[in-house]
Amino acid sequence: MADDDVLLDVDGGIATLTLNRPERLNSIAIPTVDRLVEAVGEVARSTARVLVLAGAGKVFCAGADQAEMVPRDAQAWEVIVRRYLDPVRALVSLDKPVVAALHGDTVGGGLGLAMACDIRIAASGIRLGAPFTKIGLAGCDMSAGWFLPRLVGLGTATELMLTGRLVDADEALSIGLVNRVVPPEEFGDEVQRWASRLAAGPPEAYRWTKRAIRRSLSSDMEGEFEFEIFAQVQCLQTSDHREGVAAFQEKRSPEFSGD
Repeated sequence: MADDDVLLDVDGGIATLTLNRPERLNSIAIPTVDRLVEAVGEVARSTARVLVLAGAGKVFCAGADQAEMVPRDAQAWEVIVRRYLDPVRALVSLDKPVVAALHGDTVGGGLGLAMACDIRIAASGIRLGAPFTKIGLAGCDMSAGWFLPRLVGLGTATELMLTGRLVDADEALSIGLVNRVVPPEEFGDEVQRWASRLAAGPPEAYRWTKRAIRRSLSSDMEGEFEFEIFAQVQCLQTSDHREGVAAFQEKRSPEFSGD
């Protein structure tokens, strides 16, 4: 696998991570997994304030590379299946907003990557889904069992995972699987608008917001309340909070520094 199968570009406050295997429909091979994790780590250490996850060519990501589907024993498969979740974990744990730019079909493990992002923008006409059962695999692969019920509800998630049915972008929007659907000719501009908007926001506030959201998925109400108190106390002490208040009072746009 070439080093350029995953590309990372940082331009100002926006990092763009691109799956760059268009000849393989941006499928995820085992080396791709490691490079994705490495690239997300680079974004975490960079000055970028937002990450855009994209794909080259006509498809966002077709999931795991079928070349990996060779006979193995259970122990070998467990190591590999566990490893394929590492990029999902890396995206979820990133303390910066992540925008999934879904310009083409997003299926299987590609959907898992997209669901690990914070905002999903889809071009009209694309398809999304988790068709694992169609090849005799459990429908809960690569984080689908965690994210789908939380994004679209238990009933719809169960249907999609059992049947492997793909949905178009409009249906994905209606069930809450994506946040926006735009015509292909407007897609790049819409992604850029979202990325620029988030990059101009308060990094510390975003950091604590993301942590609270992820934590709330598995905590009780009082535990989440305590975390909200803690998070807000941290943000109340930042220069970005003071700048936000001053900008509101002065009727101007805030300029958040991230300090």
